[in-house]
Amino acid sequence: MLGVALGIAVLMVRLPPVSQPASYHQFADQRLWLGIPNFGNVVSNLAFAIVGVWGLWILFKPGNLTNAFIDPREHRPYIAAFLGLLLTAFGSAYYHLAPSNAHLVWDRLPMAIVFGSLVAVIITERISVEAGLKLLPFLVAIAAGSVLQWYGDELHGRGDLRFYAAVQLYSVLVLLIALVLKPRYSRSADFAALFGCYLLAKIFETADRFIFAHGHIISGHTLKHLAAAMAGFWILRMLESRNPLPNENPA
Repeated sequence: MLGVALGIAVLMVRLPPVSQPASYHQFADQRLWLGIPNFGNVVSNLAFAIVGVWGLWILFKPGNLTNAFIDPREHRPYIAAFLGLLLTAFGSAYYHLAPSNAHLVWDRLPMAIVFGSLVAVIITERISVEAGLKLLPFLVAIAAGSVLQWYGDELHGRGDLRFYAAVQLYSVLVLLIALVLKPRYSRSADFAALFGCYLLAKIFETADRFIFAHGHIISGHTLKHLAAAMAGFWILRMLESRNPLPNENPA
């Protein structure tokens, strides 16, 4: 994991600064409906709110997920991840009401919480519970710091997305690294499904205008929100169904 982090850092340093293009805010579906501008991209954030609230309710309700955690403390990174999803619903909706860099920062900050939390999940479950829990606040802070660094540079007219892109890339690659680390629970392959949801969301985002042009029903960016929220639902599905492996002693 450290080697991959170092490799990504070297790659990003060697690349030239990448600013946020103004065209990023020009989404395909800008239709006004029920008095809400960019209705599809705004309302689709309800999916994040539903999954976030659902996840927090399941994690906090006594008696739920009795087999999901060997050490009860392992649920903490998941709490941070679902809180990030819930905050993403508000931040992303706020951004899409009037897309701009000033609003985009509130969209990316909650997502950064999710990215940092997922890395902590892998460390906690595949390497060391103590290390994962101690690193959780630092990983979230680093991810959030990458957003603040980008926006601060934008305010000074020299925006640079490299750090934020590195954090996002590393977070999703860690999901694949998890597949080659010794698992403590069943349903290990679900981390590959999370990677698939992320990849699908990126495809939808890139094909925003292409998808919307076919029937003008739904845009690629709206589908991106739904695919990303599906990743949160998949985490819930994994937690509700998994069990400690036989070689792990819950005691």
